[in-house]
Amino acid sequence: MILSPFEWTIAKRYMLPGKGERFIALVAGISLVAVMLGVAALVIVMSVMNGFRAELFDKIVNLNGHAIIQAYGGRLDNWQSVLEDVRGTPGVTRASPLIEQPLLASFNGRVEAILVRGNTGEDINRLADKVKAGNLPELRTGSDNVAIGKQLAQNLGAQVGDVITIINPAGRSTPFGTVPRQIAYRIAAIFEIGVYDYDNAFVVMPMKDAQTLLLTGDQIGMIEVTTNNPDRVGEILAPLTRQLSGRAVVTDWRTINASLFEALAVERVAMFVILSIIVLVAVFNILSSLIMLVRAKTRDIAILRTMGATRHSLLKVFVTAGFCIGAMGTVAGVIIGFIFLYFRQPIVHLVEILTGQNLWDPSIRFLTELPARSDPVEIATICIMALVFSFLATLYPAYKAASTDPVQVLRYE
Repeated sequence: MILSPFEWTIAKRYMLPGKGERFIALVAGISLVAVMLGVAALVIVMSVMNGFRAELFDKIVNLNGHAIIQAYGGRLDNWQSVLEDVRGTPGVTRASPLIEQPLLASFNGRVEAILVRGNTGEDINRLADKVKAGNLPELRTGSDNVAIGKQLAQNLGAQVGDVITIINPAGRSTPFGTVPRQIAYRIAAIFEIGVYDYDNAFVVMPMKDAQTLLLTGDQIGMIEVTTNNPDRVGEILAPLTRQLSGRAVVTDWRTINASLFEALAVERVAMFVILSIIVLVAVFNILSSLIMLVRAKTRDIAILRTMGATRHSLLKVFVTAGFCIGAMGTVAGVIIGFIFLYFRQPIVHLVEILTGQNLWDPSIRFLTELPARSDPVEIATICIMALVFSFLATLYPAYKAASTDPVQVLRYE
């Protein structure tokens, strides 16, 4: 829609009402602010939801892979040949043996439930960028060194260099019953993955040490698998699922975390719909301000019509006036949204200080910090939606202005 200089001049004049029309200007300003806040809320919430899902996915998958092959009974016999078959499957980029077993750990009278993970040296090295204290290379086979999560270290009151005792209830048999197996391990490193449940429970050690602790010999419990496309993991591993039927079960990341990711997807759609209604309500303010403007300018419109202005010109003038309000509100909303996202963590801390409430409890939110990840396509969708709503809100007032009969108006005024 191209405006002539005359039409653009009139549109600018109507976007800035005069002194006698300050109430109309106030309503127009409120409309702009309402659209701005609605768009900003959509940008912020959708980016945080995307960030929450992406961060959870990255942290969970980086630690557990895209799928787990778990043996029936917890012991995978002849696992070396199975591992070779997995690595030879098209689409599989990495496969490594894994031992995982819930046990207990004690230190200075404190006892915590833990999840012992026996990893290969390559998998242990993947934690290098997560280490907060200590030296990860000290986790060598036979060294009796372990790495533990940051939250678990806080719960036990332990630091790097301290010795914790890991208790395995499946110990040795005696005439008086089974005596739990207790082995002391030195804490060589403390890591923070960023997922509360992991940082609160994980104790990582070399695989041979885990086999010794659990008395499993050379057996393992599972194989973790990473593929080149996490969305096609079921299709990629389908041949393995058939091959291992009766010996092991193949479970992908969607099944393992189904309830969590489904809840996030539902909440994401619900938040988008609810916040879209806020934008819709905001553009009704544009509608009301334009209606008031048309009523206030009825005599001016009639004069313009008698001077030769066409109905189409007046239609474009009022559509432009209303659409510009929506466009400015949309642009301002996107800018404010990105500013909020950039300073989101300090803002959360400020609100916590002002309210005295813990707004981001990692034990509830899974992640230690508020994440955000903006999707350009989603941001463009939000902007287009706001602009379309703004355009539609201008049509009725613009039509009323264009249909004004100058003869009837000037006769009675």
